[in-house]
Amino acid sequence: MQNNLNLASIDINQLVERALQEDYSLGDPTSNAIITTDLSGTAQIVARQEGVCSGLPIAKKILERVDNTLQIQELSTDGQRLEKDQIILEIKGSVRSILAAERTTLNFLQHLSGIATQTATYVNAVSGTAARIVDTRKTTPGLRKLEKYAVLCGGARNHRQSLGDGILIKDNHIIALKSVGHTISTIVKLARDQAPHALRIEIEVESEAEAIEAMEAGADVLLLDNMSAKQIQKIIPQLHNKVTTEASGGITLDSVREIAATGVDIISVGAITHSAPSLDLSLDIVTIHLDS
Repeated sequence: MQNNLNLASIDINQLVERALQEDYSLGDPTSNAIITTDLSGTAQIVARQEGVCSGLPIAKKILERVDNTLQIQELSTDGQRLEKDQIILEIKGSVRSILAAERTTLNFLQHLSGIATQTATYVNAVSGTAARIVDTRKTTPGLRKLEKYAVLCGGARNHRQSLGDGILIKDNHIIALKSVGHTISTIVKLARDQAPHALRIEIEVESEAEAIEAMEAGADVLLLDNMSAKQIQKIIPQLHNKVTTEASGGITLDSVREIAATGVDIISVGAITHSAPSLDLSLDIVTIHLDS
């Protein structure tokens, strides 16, 4: 699990170039036709609802890429709780440039702040328990690292960034191997014998018996997938704190607190990335003047 709140491993420049190519490759004929080059002003990006901020570094990079003369002042920080009508960012300079960058800037900020906000809601729901909320690989293709960064902004932790980050033996692996004579124990042993030494071994289990078998075989983490709180609560004491437990599958805001109260260590929630609604943000021009 990773919990490093930075963007150092993300190629922001590449993301910005792709996004601007999509929206700005042919320029902005609307603004060019009706906004003169000598019109300057101040614009503010404002939160229209409460939430958690995420994406300011990429927003700043977009604005600078469109026009490096724009003056940009961050009035919030990533991970900060936002109040309704709070100003996040202030931009001064060419109105043409501000309008050209508006949609791409807002798209990233709204999407990432939405994920951070959804994540924080789940984190708050399990406050006071020992359970940790983590994300999954259910992310937008090409945006995984950025979306997982937003999860960190919301106060949760990252699960695997990619398939290569750990051994996670799921139902289809097990079905395939059981069809040729393997058991939970031999599957764990096979992974232990063949996997790179540093990788933890996690395996999905469907019952108390399978959980105990996997633990005794040397699994590091048990994935309790699509189990009810009652099922998990029955299994946890049988493991005697010898293995890390992860609950996953169909967990909602209505059920997450009950799941956390079972004593499970980790709760993975795909919804914090794949179903988070965008945060309502807007860019408003607040002052205008002609350059002398």
